[in-house]
Amino acid sequence: MGSRNVSLRATKAERRKERQDMSNPETDAIIDTLPHLSEEIAETTANTLAAIGFRIRELRQSRGLTLQELADVSGLSTSMLSLVERGRASPSIGSLIVIASALGVAMSDLLVNGADSEEKIVVRASEARTVETAQHVVRRLLREDRSRGVSVAVNEYAPHTGSAEHPISHEGFEYGFVLQGELTVEVDGTKHVLRQGDLIAYSSRRKHKIWNHGKTKVRTLWFNLDRE
Repeated sequence: MGSRNVSLRATKAERRKERQDMSNPETDAIIDTLPHLSEEIAETTANTLAAIGFRIRELRQSRGLTLQELADVSGLSTSMLSLVERGRASPSIGSLIVIASALGVAMSDLLVNGADSEEKIVVRASEARTVETAQHVVRRLLREDRSRGVSVAVNEYAPHTGSAEHPISHEGFEYGFVLQGELTVEVDGTKHVLRQGDLIAYSSRRKHKIWNHGKTKVRTLWFNLDRE
């Protein structure tokens, strides 16, 4: 009888621990600490986590948020968010819920399966996904290759719109090519005025701001890489 009571108490304690873990949004697994998996499962897991991280980063940047700002809103640490965005951590359901809430989307929006679009050789103009950022830049996403960490988009800047009110920095590298108009790109405090046919390339870690100070619309072709 005594051993049964001890067993019951142990079971209840384990259940309480499970509930606490589920309610803790930052109970996440670092990829390097996961148990050994078969090569196929490990690759699928890595690709899925990379896709989720890429999606979170895309949404954060489209809203002009820094990692610190997202951390302040979500209550998660910047280090954990950085790991998740780079596909180096497996976020818990709780973490995904609070991240999605902070970004103003449903959790399911972070889990969009991009496999079909990545397998396409040709993306038709009618198939490109169009979104408008918080700063009213119209972004037409031509390609989002999450497993390789690359996105290609045509961005349209109406007069007096841009990437963010203040310079931001984040992981990755980017290339910008001006298709139409005149665009000002500030990198580390230096302003570069780009005109049709000009290209700029820089590490996204450098403080940067993109803005249309003119009176006409600017169109660009922008390549964002997940890593340098």
